[in-house]
This record gives sequence, C-alpha cells and structure tokens, in this order.
Amino acid sequence: MKQQRNDDKIRVGITHGDINGIGYEIIIKTLLDNRIIELCTPIVYGSSKVAAYHRKALNIDNFSFNVINFPDEANPKRANIINCIDEANTKVELGKPTSVSGIASLRAIERAISDLKAEKIDVLVTAPINKHNIQSKDFNFPGHTEYLASRFNAQSFLMLMVSEIMKVGIVTGHIPVSQVSEQITTESVLTKIRLLNKALIEDFAVRRPVIAVLGLNPHAGDDGIIGTEDAEIITPAIQKAKEENIMVIGPFPADGFFGSGSFSKFDAVLAMFHDQGLAPFKAISFEDGINYTCGLPIIRTSPAHGTAYEITGKNEASTSSFRQSIYVAIDAFNNRKNYVQLTANQLQAQEAKKPEEQNA
Repeated sequence: MKQQRNDDKIRVGITHGDINGIGYEIIIKTLLDNRIIELCTPIVYGSSKVAAYHRKALNIDNFSFNVINFPDEANPKRANIINCIDEANTKVELGKPTSVSGIASLRAIERAISDLKAEKIDVLVTAPINKHNIQSKDFNFPGHTEYLASRFNAQSFLMLMVSEIMKVGIVTGHIPVSQVSEQITTESVLTKIRLLNKALIEDFAVRRPVIAVLGLNPHAGDDGIIGTEDAEIITPAIQKAKEENIMVIGPFPADGFFGSGSFSKFDAVLAMFHDQGLAPFKAISFEDGINYTCGLPIIRTSPAHGTAYEITGKNEASTSSFRQSIYVAIDAFNNRKNYVQLTANQLQAQEAKKPEEQNA
C-alpha cells in the first residue's frame, strides 16, 4: 500500500546508473537547482559514499544528500539518498566499466522497482547504465526498457524518444539489424501504434493524436521495387488502426521525412527500427531529448545519452536531458492521474443519465 506522507509532492525515484559514468554528475548538478526540490521530492537509489566521491572529484562543495533508509523518511525540502549497494566492496574507477559498477547499477534498479511496486515512490528516472557490465543471471536484457517490461509483466511496450519538438517511437528495439525485417509484422506495427496513441492521450494529454508511420525500405518500397513489406505489412496495420479511430498516416519514406521537417506536422512518429528513429532524433534533439517507456503501469524516463565515460569526473556533462527526464516524468504522472479522474467522471455522468433516459 502507498505510504502515508505529510506532503503532496511527487516522489521521484532516481537510480544512479553506472557509478563510473556521469550518472552522479548529472544527478548532483541537477539537484543543486532549488526549483527541482520545489517541484518534487527526489530520492536517489545509490550510495552516499559514491556520491561523496563524485562530489569531491567535481569540486562541488555546496551540496549534500539527506541519507535515509526508506522513502517515507524523505525530507521534501532536500535531495534524499537511499544506500542500496555494498559500499564496503564497491570501488569507484572513473571512466572505466567494471563488474563492480555493473552490480551497483543493478542493485539500485532492483531497490527502486521494489519501492515503485509498493507505491512508496511515484515515478522512476534512471541514470545511464552500461548494457554490457550489468549482464548477469538477474539481468539478461538489452537494456532498461526490456528489463522494466519484464518486471512489470508488460506484454507490449514501446521505447519513445521525447523532446519539445518531436516524439519518435520504434517498432523493433535493441535487436540486430539482420533481425529487423522478420519482426516487422502487421500485428507488431499495429500494437505499437496502439501503444503510442494511448500514451499520447493518457500520459502526454494530447486529445486527438495524429501519428506518422515510416516505411521499412528505402523510399517506403517505391511501389514494390525496393521491397514489399511497406505495402503488404505496414499499410494494412495503418488501415486497421484507422478502423479503430486512430489518426495515423503513412508509410512515409524515412529519408526525406525528417530533413523536410514533416515530423513537425505530427504529434509523434513511429519508426520501424532503432537507428531509423533514433539517429535523426538525436541529431535534432540530443541535448534535451529523453527516453520514455510506453506500455508500463508506472512512469519511467531516462536521459537519451549514455554513461559518457570519456568525460566522467571532468565536470563537462550537460544536465539538460536528465533535467527534462524529471520534468517529463512529473508531467506524465499528473496527466495520467487527470486522465483516470476524467474517465471516472465521464462514466459517472453516463450512469447518472441512464435513469433519466429510461424515464423519458
């Protein structure tokens, strides 16, 4: 059950990511801004010892965490941290991926998910992990997205890249390019369209979303000259979505779609594979873009960048993407709550009308 709290501020759970990367730098520098503390109650899942190491390396003197054991102990006027790793056997090696940093990444995620499931925190923001050194018997996934989907029993999910000027989802995620075409089916495309439409309405408060769908092949197949998947697989999925009253258009040739600025005419874009969507997204919105996971019963965001080992400890990391991750998580939480309330009110109004109609 959700724990009783003395304030109405959203509790933002933050996992520290790879302790040898820029995770703590972007966390600490973001939480130095008092506007964040006014907006939410941040609770970092990590290590006060590791945080102090990074703070010293970055020469940041005017910051400290409030160390707590459980979320209900969080001070709403402070940046809080829960120690959830074996500090005695954890060594920080700046800029170097190690098995120890992989274990520390996973321990933070596990504790945060446990508290999220128990509704002790409201949303989750994950700092970057190293997808190689986190692999273990407890984490055999390509990344955060797939792991979270498994932990929350989400049968379908969608990785959605979000910025102020564009939103881009992908049908196939972290898989080899050689496997993309076999995973592009009418049902898989339709499922992702549904997930994207639902997230836009419920989490991003778009009343009547308009979605663009990209083709798989160059020039969207060029009438079958360069492949038939666009006409035989993607187009039927779009037609079925339209029959479900989803506003969706395509398939568009991917090459000219972004360069021409066509993306600005739509609420979101659905790409067929990872680099088709993420390459143009990051070229346009790398600084403030974030990763949002659709299809989960909880809200989860992360910055669109990685561990950036090469600049770790140099005080060069930008906080823009991480800051936006917090903002989007808070907005999505409020939007989803408002949508649930609105739906409940509409159902109540419909029930109230039934006796009147029967007596008319």
